[in-house]
Amino acid sequence: MANQLHNELKKDLPAGKAGFQLERMIFFSDAVFAIAITLLIIEIKVPEIHKEELSELTVLQALAQLAPKFAGFLVSFLLIGQYWVMHHRMFGFVINYTERLIWLNILLLLTIVLMPFSTAFYSEYVLRSVITPIIFYTVNISLVGIVNFFMWRYLSKPDRHLTENLTKPMSKYFSLRSLTVPVIFIIFSFVYLYSPIIAFWIPISIPLILRLVFGSMKKKLFADKK
Repeated sequence: MANQLHNELKKDLPAGKAGFQLERMIFFSDAVFAIAITLLIIEIKVPEIHKEELSELTVLQALAQLAPKFAGFLVSFLLIGQYWVMHHRMFGFVINYTERLIWLNILLLLTIVLMPFSTAFYSEYVLRSVITPIIFYTVNISLVGIVNFFMWRYLSKPDRHLTENLTKPMSKYFSLRSLTVPVIFIIFSFVYLYSPIIAFWIPISIPLILRLVFGSMKKKLFADKK
């Protein structure tokens, strides 16, 4: 009903106004992504060392203690960057919008905004004997991927007339890619129960896994496009 009302109101927009409204949604999304990715580093504080203890050794030891936080920062930075690239590609196909698409986009941004906190929570307790921060981080990452998946599925329906040049193989590729990272993190959580040290390296290997799994599929897609 709300979506029907939204479509009726949209009909009364002046020529070109609908395109401007779509741009507003994209600009707003870009700003949220930019703020979230910046907030990741704010969670890493410069170590405080007393003057009487200050030496090269103590500085290096303090930096070593921050290694899990830097690892969490790097993983989340790359993930947010990857999801921004995916969002950029997604809206490169979008030529129209609905109220449902707006709310799906807001839901995606909610999961992105949560990442600085979930990253800090995870980084603080990784390699320790607690699982709750790991589950929290995994759920957050999984939700980003799941919402992304539903956005691609929603946009891929031709009868909605929301996209241009989005083929079924492309939609399938991006949909599957959206779910791959959540699957990797779920595996990571189970491995963590048995070996936190081995599990620690799984998120760092995500770019390599994505390249191995989707590299040939991506090449075929772009080859077909040419």
